Amino acid sequence: MLFTIINGLATGMAVFLVAAGLTLIFGILKILNFAHGAFFMIGAYVAFMIVGSNPPSLWLFLLASVAAGLVVGALGFITDRTVLRRLRDVDEAYMLIATFAVLLICEGAVKLIWGVNYASINPPPLLDDAIIVGSLFIPTYSAFLIGFGVLVYVALDLAIHRTWLGKLLQAISNDSWMTGLLGVNVPVALTLSVVASFMLAGLAGGILLPNQTLSPVLGGSYLLLAFIAVIIGGLGDIRGAFIASALLGVIESASSVLLPNIPGLATYVFVVVFLLVKPQGLFGSAST
Repeated sequence: MLFTIINGLATGMAVFLVAAGLTLIFGILKILNFAHGAFFMIGAYVAFMIVGSNPPSLWLFLLASVAAGLVVGALGFITDRTVLRRLRDVDEAYMLIATFAVLLICEGAVKLIWGVNYASINPPPLLDDAIIVGSLFIPTYSAFLIGFGVLVYVALDLAIHRTWLGKLLQAISNDSWMTGLLGVNVPVALTLSVVASFMLAGLAGGILLPNQTLSPVLGGSYLLLAFIAVIIGGLGDIRGAFIASALLGVIESASSVLLPNIPGLATYVFVVVFLLVKPQGLFGSAST
């Protein structure tokens, strides 16, 4: 039972690493970015180019993940300047269509650059072993995911609620017009939030590289659960996304043990029941 919970928490933190960027961009710009999974996939490919199928060291693996975040952040800046910024004042449906189009473009570009072959990646040294406590067997990579997910959550929570820039972005989210009247360059601040969101997607792609099979359709593997976590947590709430991700991971892990023939069913039943009872999410207000 304890192994199931630990495995579920590792899965949940993997989901949160993807959901974090989605939560950030929705919390500030109110955008559900359908292309988020594609940039997660690009981050994985960038990291793979650096470390290959067998990462030679943990430090190189971490540096490759950071590099993936920086590359995808740069792509986020380009995407914001060419697509997102131009559509901020139009109907939300146009933004959804635009981000879906960006998703298709990214998938096509990945197939053109890297091909359609699949690749498996092993965990780097120090993360390819296991922690054994009595009869409990914990893969070190799973323990790493849990720790890294918590670290990312704490860093984001502090950045959003304790720093000047985080408070500024919250003010823009609440009333961008009034914030602009106070002399704040709102477009630049919004671009920074977009870049940060994309960087988180790229970082997640690198960190989760050993946890998946690399392919041009990789983005969808975590995106659905990440969207669910964002909705259950309360749209735009980083704490809610963190708790919801952990909860979904444990439910996924438990259902794979208890209901091995119908994987995922328990998760979707939980989502439907939860949203019927609390449609605003864990920490959303009743008016949202």
